[in-house]
Order: sequence, then C-alpha cells, then structure tokens
Amino acid sequence: IHNLKYFKRTCGEIFELKAELNSDKKEKKKEAVKKVIASMTVGKDVSALFPDVVNCMQTDNLELKKLVYLYLMNYAKSQPDMAIMAVNTFVKDCEDPNPLIRALAVRTMGCIRVDKITEYLCEPLRKCLKDEDPYVRKTAAVCVAKLHDINAQLVEDQGFLDTLKDLISDSNPMVVANAVAALSEIAESHPNSNLLDLNPQSINKLLTALNECTEWGQIFILDCLANYTPRDDRESQSICERVTPRLSHANSAVVLSAVKVLMKFMEMLPKDLDYYGTLLKKLAPPLVTLLSAEPELQYVALRNINLIVQKRPEILKHEMKVFFVKYNDPIYVKLEKLDIMIRLASQANIAQVLAELKEYATEVDVDFVRKAVRAIGRCAIKVEQSAERCVSTLLDLIQTKVNYVVQEAIVVIKDIFRKYPNKYESVIATLCENLDSLDEPEARAAMIWIVGEYAERIDNADELLESFLEGFHDESTQVQLQLLTAIVKLFLKKPTETQELVQQVLSLATQDSDNPDLRDRGYIYWRLLSTDPVAAKEVVLAEKPLISEETDLIEPTLLEELICHIGTLASVYHKPPSAFVEGSRGVQHKRLPARAGSGESAESPDTVSTGGVSEAPPAVIPSQGDLLGDLLNLDLTPPTTTGPPPPTSSMQMGAMDLLGGGLDSLMGASFGAPPAVMPGSFNAPVSGGLSDLFDLGGGVGMPMGAYVPPKTVWLPAMKAKGLEISGTFARRSGVVQMEMTLTNKAMSVMGDFAIQFNRNSFGLAPAGPLQVLTPFTPNQSIEVTLPLNTVGPVMKMEPLNNLQVAVKNNIDVFYFSCQYPISMLFVEDGKMERQVFLATWKDIPNDNESQFQIKDCHLNSVVVSTT
Repeated sequence: IHNLKYFKRTCGEIFELKAELNSDKKEKKKEAVKKVIASMTVGKDVSALFPDVVNCMQTDNLELKKLVYLYLMNYAKSQPDMAIMAVNTFVKDCEDPNPLIRALAVRTMGCIRVDKITEYLCEPLRKCLKDEDPYVRKTAAVCVAKLHDINAQLVEDQGFLDTLKDLISDSNPMVVANAVAALSEIAESHPNSNLLDLNPQSINKLLTALNECTEWGQIFILDCLANYTPRDDRESQSICERVTPRLSHANSAVVLSAVKVLMKFMEMLPKDLDYYGTLLKKLAPPLVTLLSAEPELQYVALRNINLIVQKRPEILKHEMKVFFVKYNDPIYVKLEKLDIMIRLASQANIAQVLAELKEYATEVDVDFVRKAVRAIGRCAIKVEQSAERCVSTLLDLIQTKVNYVVQEAIVVIKDIFRKYPNKYESVIATLCENLDSLDEPEARAAMIWIVGEYAERIDNADELLESFLEGFHDESTQVQLQLLTAIVKLFLKKPTETQELVQQVLSLATQDSDNPDLRDRGYIYWRLLSTDPVAAKEVVLAEKPLISEETDLIEPTLLEELICHIGTLASVYHKPPSAFVEGSRGVQHKRLPARAGSGESAESPDTVSTGGVSEAPPAVIPSQGDLLGDLLNLDLTPPTTTGPPPPTSSMQMGAMDLLGGGLDSLMGASFGAPPAVMPGSFNAPVSGGLSDLFDLGGGVGMPMGAYVPPKTVWLPAMKAKGLEISGTFARRSGVVQMEMTLTNKAMSVMGDFAIQFNRNSFGLAPAGPLQVLTPFTPNQSIEVTLPLNTVGPVMKMEPLNNLQVAVKNNIDVFYFSCQYPISMLFVEDGKMERQVFLATWKDIPNDNESQFQIKDCHLNSVVVSTT
C-alpha cells in the first residue's frame, strides 16, 4: 500500500471504488480496498463505502481480510448499525482453521468500540481464550482488557477475569505475559480489586515465563513482580537472583524494569548479607551501559539514575568518570550529568570533580557554565574538606571578568558564607571590586546580602548600599527586599553613621512603593526600630541556620514512590503519577517495603545521616480567617508544646524614633500606640471595694467526671474522600481533650495523618501530634484522643466557641468546623484570687456591663455572703 498509485485522486472516485469493490475479480477487489484504505489514511471520508467494504470480508485471502478489518476498526463507531453486519463474519472467523485469522478476528473485535455489538462477541472471545493455539490465546487476553474498558460489568458477568487469572498458569510464556498485562491494565481502573492475587506459586510461574517471552512481555512481568511484597528476606533474595540476568538485556526498558524490582526487594535484604553487596556491584554495569545509547535514551536513563543515586549512592560511587560531560552531548544530557556528579561527589573524588567543573566553567554554552559554577558551590557545601579549594576556584573564575561567571560565583559564595560563617570573609574585598558589573537580580541581591551581613568588616558599606539605593524603584522586588534588610542590619551595627540612610530606605519602602511585601517588611522594621531597638537587633541580626547540601534532594516519601515507578514517565518528570495523570482512574501510591527484622524506615545510610526525619507527621497547612488555609505560609513543623511566650518588652524610654512620630505619622495614633501588655499577676492591694460576694477565696469544687457530650459527625465521608470524623470534647484530669472516631470508608489505605487548628477565641491548639495507628485500612474505625492546650494564637470567632480544623492525610487536606463547650475550659477547683477577680472585672469594658435594680430586696452583701 506504500505505492503512490493508491493515493492518486480522481473525479468520481467513490463511485469508481464502489464498482470495483463489487467486482467478481479478487485482485480487483483487493486493489479497490487498498485505495479505500489509502484515502482513509490521508483523511478522506470513505464511510459511504461501508456496506461494500464489509461484503469483502467473506474471503480466504488474509491480506484482504486484514485491510477490511482495518477499515472496520476506523468506521464502526460512526456506523454502528452497519457494523452489526460484520458480527456473523467475526463469529465465523473465530472458528477458522487458520490461527492467524482467528487471532485477527478477536483482535479486531476488541478494537471495535461499539456497545451494540459487544454482547455478540462474548462467545467467540470465550472460545478464543481457550483456543489450542497460544497465538490466539495471547491475543484474546489483550482483547479482554479492551472489552473491559468498553463494558466492565459485562466482562465481570461473563467470567472473563477468572479466565484471565487462569491464563497466568498457561504453558506458553507469551500468553502468561499478555494475561499479566491485561490484568494489570484492568487493575489500574480498580486499584483495590486485588485482581493480581500474587502468591509464591504464581510468582514462581511468572519468573519461569520471564526467561522465554519477548522483551515487552518481560517488561509486563517485571512490572507485575514489582507490585509483590515478599514474605521474608529469603524469598526476596530468591526473586532477586532470578531477576538479575535481565540486567544484561539489550532493551533498556527491560533493564530499567529489572532495576526497579531489585531496588524494591533490596529493601528487605539485611545489609550485612554477602548477597546484598554482590547485588550492589551487579547494578552498576547495566546503568553505565545505558549511557552509551542515543542522547534521548541517555536522558531517560540519567533521570532514573538521579533517583537511584539519591536512594543508594553506593551503587555508582566508583563510576564518577562515566558522568563526565562530552563535548558533543546535548545540553539536557550535560545538565543531568552535572547534577549526578554533585550527588556522587565525596572526599575521595572531589579533586577530580573540581578539575572537571573548572573546565566546564570555560565552555561557550552560557546555561551550562552557570550550572557548572553553581555546582562548584554545591561541592563546597557538601564536602567540607574541599570548601577552601572550591572558594579558591571560584575566585579564579571571578578573575576571568566574564560577566555571567562572576555573577554566578557571587551567588554561590553567599551560600558558602552561610554554610561556613566567619571562615572565608577575606574574599569580600575581591567581591566588592566587581560590584559595578552586576546586572542580574539574583547576583545583586546576593552581593547586597554579603555587604549587609558583614557591614562591620567593610569600611565603606554605607557607600556601597547607598549606590544601590539610587535606583531603588528600578530594582526587582528581590533586590529591594534584600536592600531594605541590609540597610537595617547596617543601621543596627553602625547606628550613628547610618540614621539618614535607614530613614531614606524605610520611606522608599513604605511611602513610595506599591509592593505589599516590601511595604509590610518596611513597616515591621520601622515599628521594631522605633519601639524596641534591642528586640530589633535580636530579630534582624539573629543567628541564621546553616544551609545543607541536601536542600535539593527529593523528599524521602516521594523518593520511595518514584523508585517504585522507575522506567515510567514518573521517573522522568520526578513527579508521582497522580500529579500528571488526568481522569478518574485511581492511581495507587506505592511505597518501598520495610526492611526485614528492623523497625527503621527503609533508608540509605547516607540519606539518614544527613537529616533525620521525625516520626511525628508534619502539621497541616494553617488556616487564615477561613477554611481555605494560608497556602503561602506553610507550617510543616509539629505543633509546639512549650508554654506561653514571655511578655513583650515595653517601649524603652531612650529608644530612637527614626521619623519623629514613628508609625503614628503614617497610619494614625491608634496604630502607633504600643500594644497593651497583659500583666502576669495582679499583686497591687485593692483598697475598699466590694465584699467577697462569690467566696472567691474558698472556691467551689467541680466534679472530676464532668459531663461529656455524645460524639457527632464533624466531617462526613462524602466530603473527605472516604474519611469520616466524628468526635466530642472532654476535660479529664485537668487536660482538655479532643476525642475522635476516624472511619476509613474509602477503598484505599490511609496514613500520614496530621492536624492543625485555625486561630480561635481561646487559643486552643494541639498539645502534640495526631497519633493514628497505620496502616489505616478500608472499613476500619480508630479511636483517637488528642490533648489540647491554650497557648495557640487568639482571634475572636463567631460564635465564640467555634473551632476551625484542618486534617491532612496521604490523600488530601480536609477542613471542617465544630463547636466546643465553654465548660471544658473551666478548671476543676474553680478557685480565683479576690484581687485577680476584681482586677479582671475592672478590665471588662463599660459597654459590656449591664445594671439592673432589684426592688423590695432587704438583703445586704454581708447576709448574702453568709447564707
């Protein structure tokens, strides 16, 4: 059909083709069908010939039958009534002596997506699934998956899924592979159906078929194996031994699928096992071999290697040279290699790496040079012993006076200063020499940060910062914010010399800027400096946390999931499938199995040492004013359990007011006034006053077993993707508690729970993390008690006892509100000092006080207090 004669257009073409299709000569019919297919291929509508083409199905010629079936697949959906005409032929072809025709018929049946005829195809499909020829059986297995996509209920009712499961035990490896592929495809749309009920016996059959089927069959089987969790380390080792030969396969997809299985099952092997070390050595050569393929395959391999190196750097720690960049590598390959080089950098190979990076920094590709310079900085941060050599290399690059090299070098030197404070400040003078050549926002911001941070060591720091201030409104927001902070730092270090400069920048930031971030920061600094310079110094000049080389690592939970998706798009995007797979089909979150014989999470020793992950789940995104949450202020630290913060220091009498009127001159006297500080205790004696009407000295005891309201549903399952929360509040032994019942009505396992409250009237906050036993399986209910304290942020709510709550799990973040009984905040003994009561009473505004006169009452305070 590649012949150009079939694609020539003539007048009256449809009429001529109709005549040729009804010809008695077989050759003429075949030529006519080829012309029809050619017209269909170039986009011409030939659906008018549907009945004539269908009539050509009655032939023994395999080539002609294939062409007619191709036409049918294309036009059956637009001509469903006509497509029924072909049903009898399908049924007949499914019993043809030629297995190729039987397979062709069942394949075409699966591709015709017409509801009207699917029920007619069940019987032929059932026969083909049990056909004597393996080619027909393997084709029928795939057809079941296609039919399930059209009508899932029909497939289940007809028992085709059970037949597919039986095919896993088939004697032919290709039938096994296709059955696995079909069941996996169906299982994706039903994540909790457990269609692939894998057990040691079925795993053994899959491993036996693995050695004999085609490369795509091997991929299907390996992907299926990756979803299996071995019973113990012995079974895990046995599977690894039988999968390892696939590492030497010529197809890179097979290699990556085998690596995925081995990476997962290695988690269950004890690290002191001899086989564990052997397996690590066997994984390196196939990964290195992938880098000799075409650039596109190299890129896919490098993205996967990047994940593997983050999880187990020991696999490729001796293979640094294969990641050195070649002159003819495309830029996307170069950048990936560079990233992996940094991840593999260690004290043993740092000299070699630095020599390479210095060479790369003189290349002509600007993007690559920038990345190389940044890589030198990352090496300094990662390998402390090499920091001095890295700084020296960066200074050499600055001396080249190449503009973009100088700017990148300054950006990374800023990070080195943060990692190693008071160690390499001698290079500041060299950096200041290049001040005038900086034109990129990030480089200018980095230089300003350095000047502000080390202002006491730079004699002309005020002049340098003033030079940036001249074009303040033309700078990017990043530079403006950094300049504001740097000048405030300078003022706190040299107050007498820079008062005018700080007034100027605060005025520019607050009065002349329309950027809300800049204005807010300006007002904060202004308020701090005008009310409490000591507090300002503690805030602005606070010791900064050291930066780590691990900031660019993928979060451990996500890394585990991506390792389980090696060889797929997820491993190339470095995103979980749920982030880019659209539609309603369920995407399961995969995790690596726990190591045998230990309670530790399956982590590489290198990753564990760099940043311990606390067992407490991270807190939920806080809410701000409503239930949507403040997405720009993520609070991922566990809720604090410390006591209330110390009282704010009052305004010092000698504090300097930078603009005479402080913020009052800008925003009115009410805002400028210092906030009232609540006294810690009221020890002043009360002269005169009322008698003790309520016996405040003695107090009235409150029963320990106070009334606990019954639980009500706070969060219905339909609003929380299957998670139902019902609960109540109680006060037990002096502790306020939130008592909840969590029910999993979803079809998937839940975990990673955390909870957080919005600001509320009494400052209620969790006193600890939300402890939910995991795995939290479907249809399971768990009782959870969460202790609360009253040291959280306060904001008046309507009604007063309203509480807005955010609960997070591995599925999503859910919000709900509930109301707590005010009585649970009352202390048990009810005691209150007389002076405290009277002072508190006086603090209540007069507007809140109502007076009533009781007539004909002959009692006085003495009588009331004694009765």
